[in-house]
Amino acid sequence: MSHSASRYLTLCFHPDSTSNSRFFLSPTPIKLIKFSRTLNLNVSAVATELPIVDGATIAAIGGGSVAALAAVLSLTDPERRRRLQAEEVGGGDKDVVKEYFNNSGFQRWKKIYGETDDVNRVQRDIRLGHSKTVENVMAMLKDEGPLRGVTVCDAGCGTGSLSIPLAKEGAKVFASDISAAMVAEAEKKAKEEVKGGVMPKFEVKDLESLEGKYDTVVCLDVLIHYPQNKADGMIAHLASLAEKRLIISFAPKTFYYDLLKRVGELFPGPSKATRAYLHSEADVETALRRVGWKIRKRGLISTQFYFATLVEAVPA
Repeated sequence: MSHSASRYLTLCFHPDSTSNSRFFLSPTPIKLIKFSRTLNLNVSAVATELPIVDGATIAAIGGGSVAALAAVLSLTDPERRRRLQAEEVGGGDKDVVKEYFNNSGFQRWKKIYGETDDVNRVQRDIRLGHSKTVENVMAMLKDEGPLRGVTVCDAGCGTGSLSIPLAKEGAKVFASDISAAMVAEAEKKAKEEVKGGVMPKFEVKDLESLEGKYDTVVCLDVLIHYPQNKADGMIAHLASLAEKRLIISFAPKTFYYDLLKRVGELFPGPSKATRAYLHSEADVETALRRVGWKIRKRGLISTQFYFATLVEAVPA
C-alpha cells in the first residue's frame, strides 16, 4: 500500500498561536479530548469528552504536562486492544491490515489519494504530502535517465499513484498490494489514464510473497505496518528483488512523534484498525548495511500533517 506517515496515522506537534498548548491531529474521526494541566492525573480524571470531530482529532497537551501524559500512557494497554482487533478478523497484523484496506480504510484512502473535494482539511493536506513523495520518487528515478523499458516493482501500490505516472513514462511496472480493493481501483485508473505507455501489471500480494528481479524496487509508506524486527527482514527481502536501486519511505521515529502516536492509541476511535510503527533512519540504514546496501540520497517530506522520510539505497 502506498501511503505516511501518513496513510495509517498522521502525527504532528503544532503550536497554537494563542497559547502554550500543542496539538495532536489524526485523519481518523475520534472524540476530542482535552487534557488537564495537572501533573497528578489518574485514569478516571484524564480527559473530558467533547463532541466528536469529523476528520481531525485534537488533543491539547499543555506545555508542562509531558510527565503527566507519560504516566497515563504507562497505565494503558494498547497491545490488548490490538490483540482483540486481530481476534475479530481471525488473524494477526497482516489480516487486520488486509481487512481494513479492503473495507473502511479503502473508502477513506481512496478519497485521500483521489481528486474528490469530499475531504477535510487534514485529509487534503495528507494528499498534498503524499503527492510530494511521489514527485520526489519520480525525480529520483529520472535522475538516471529516461524510464522507458526500466523495470520497477511498486510494492504496496495502493490506488496506483506511483504506478500510473511510471507507466506513462514507459517503465515496465509490476504493482502489488495486499488489498484487492486497492488493486482493483489502481487497475481501473490505469486503464483510464495510461494511453501511451505500457499498462502496469497489477496483482494482489503481500510484500513477503513478492518475487522476481527488477531494476528498481519502490515501497512507499508500507513499513508503518511492521515493527522494527520485521521491518529489518522486509527491507532485506525488498533489497533482494532490486538490481540497482531500492527506494523506501517510512514514518520517522522521534521522541515527539512516538509520544503522540501513543496518545492516539489511547483514543483509537471506531475506525482505527491498524497498528502504526515508526522507524528511525538509523535503524533503516543499519538494516540496509546488513545486506550490503547503502543510502545514497535521503530527505524528509513534510506538510502540516504529513511526515515521511524518503531514502534511495544502492548496492554498497
